[in-house]
Amino acid sequence: MEVRRLRLLREFADRESIGAVAEAMHMTPSAVSQQLKVLAEEAGVPLFEPDGRRIRLTEAGRALVLRADDVIAAVDRAQEEMSSYRSGKARVRLAMFPSGATLLLPSVLERAAASGIDVHAVHLDIGYHDAAPALADHDVVVTHRDERTPAIDEPRVRVTELMREPVDVIVAADSELALRDQVAVTELADHDWISVEGGFPVDDVLLSISAATGVAPRVTQRMLDFTTIEALVAHGHGIALMPRFAVRHPEVKRLVLKGVRAARVYEALARPRSRAAVQQVVDHLHAVGVDQG
Repeated sequence: MEVRRLRLLREFADRESIGAVAEAMHMTPSAVSQQLKVLAEEAGVPLFEPDGRRIRLTEAGRALVLRADDVIAAVDRAQEEMSSYRSGKARVRLAMFPSGATLLLPSVLERAAASGIDVHAVHLDIGYHDAAPALADHDVVVTHRDERTPAIDEPRVRVTELMREPVDVIVAADSELALRDQVAVTELADHDWISVEGGFPVDDVLLSISAATGVAPRVTQRMLDFTTIEALVAHGHGIALMPRFAVRHPEVKRLVLKGVRAARVYEALARPRSRAAVQQVVDHLHAVGVDQG
């Protein structure tokens, strides 16, 4: 079995369509289909089966993907070692959600550079359950979840917990609530809430608090940018939940939620048996997370 065909199989497992694989690998769909057909002939068992108008992996196909991960990881490690002899540096593709990058990335880049690793970092702000598929395009994906949400449990994903960040309430600095340092969520029923879009950890925390207390939040605005959320709160347009280390606006006050544990958990996702440089970057992320937490 050729490594290049195993890579196509893994791409199919990650992207779930021939067209998406073709686009990612800069091939035609017919060429991808032909190579996967040859791989199935080499395997001697069906690797794909009909799924409506599309195809999906058979049980044998899913088993071969796990072995393909092992083979590709070994080849990548060998290529990385040879590359390090040529240039002295290994390259790692790192994707992080924006507020996590603000907190962790500067120190991670310093540590990686000292280790001889060239990190190419990008922002990736997606829901928790969309994070694992992003490993098709990145070596490490740093994501976050409500601490009540179960961690990803997939054989092709290694999850490393980095840190726990408490989630607090922020209120306008000139409001009556700002005279306090903590507040029970049951005291906030009559307030307008500003939250992020559904599917992101802070909104999951808000829903979890609602379920635990029976208090339904009145969400009037949904924004993805914490800077915008802070500005709206500062101008009296509502209150909000914010991760503790993301609060920066001088005209808001942070209040600790009383009687409720609320936090988001940072995680680094990578493939099992990744290249040494990838594991080093995960180790750097963990060390910086420990320092922050």
